[in-house]
Order: sequence, then structure tokens, then C-alpha cells
Amino acid sequence: MKPFILERTQFLPISLETAWEFFSSPANLVKITPPDMDFRITSPPQSGIYAGQIITYTLRPLLRVTVNWTTEITHVEQPNFFVDEQRFGPYRFWHHQHRFREVEGGVEMHDLVHYLLLHDQLAGLVNRLFVAPRLRRIFDFRTASLTKLFSNR
Repeated sequence: MKPFILERTQFLPISLETAWEFFSSPANLVKITPPDMDFRITSPPQSGIYAGQIITYTLRPLLRVTVNWTTEITHVEQPNFFVDEQRFGPYRFWHHQHRFREVEGGVEMHDLVHYLLLHDQLAGLVNRLFVAPRLRRIFDFRTASLTKLFSNR
């Protein structure tokens, strides 16, 4: 089955260094995730980001059901790029590229997510009715949160 894709680009009026510092800290995920998801990092606090890093979380993506999620940071090219991949969690496959590019007046942040759901036969319907709208809402919240966090700099 072909993976589903979510792609977003956002301009932030900050330096590349500031963008990298913020996004490469797993602790900041809590600030840009909708509160109703009850997102919590369960792995020990870590500073920075590196290839091979394992990060564990709990969250409630739908219907207040708690889900455990383990990701691995698989690629890091500071300050331009990193990839997180799900190792255990709600998806059959999750590959999230985070790219940062210096542009006039700030940074262009680009997210590219490829994902597969657990059940092939119903994946298209489940994605269209539940998963894709929920992911769009999460990324809309993230966009609004980042705009608010970085608009006064």
C-alpha cells in the first residue's frame, strides 16, 4: 500500500539557530501539541538531539484512549534537518522529516510525514474519516502555537 502523506510549510520570524534549538528539544513538543491529547514524554530528559536517540511518549489521540509511542531520531543534519520514525505506536509506519531553511526575515520550516495505518483493507476510509482530519487539526494547532510563540521576537 502507498503511504499517506501530510505536508506543511510555515514561516517563522526567527533565526535558524533559534529554530533548531526549539525543535531539536523533545520537551518542546508539549508546547505545540493540543492539550486534549494529554501528550507526555516518558523517557528521561535529554538535551539536544542525535541519530539513534529513542524518545517515548504517551498520548490520547482519539476517544481518550492512552497510546504508548516510541520514536527514534534516525537522521540529524544540524541545523537543517532531522527525521523521527515510529518504532512502536499507533501506526504501521511513521516517517517524519523536519527541514529548516534560512529565508529572508526568518526560517521556513517544512514537515513531510509519510504514514501507513495498521489495517490495509480499511485504511483509506479510516484515514479519510478519522486520521487525516485529526492530523490536520494537530498540525493546525502546532502552526497557531508556533505563530504565537515566535510572533513577538
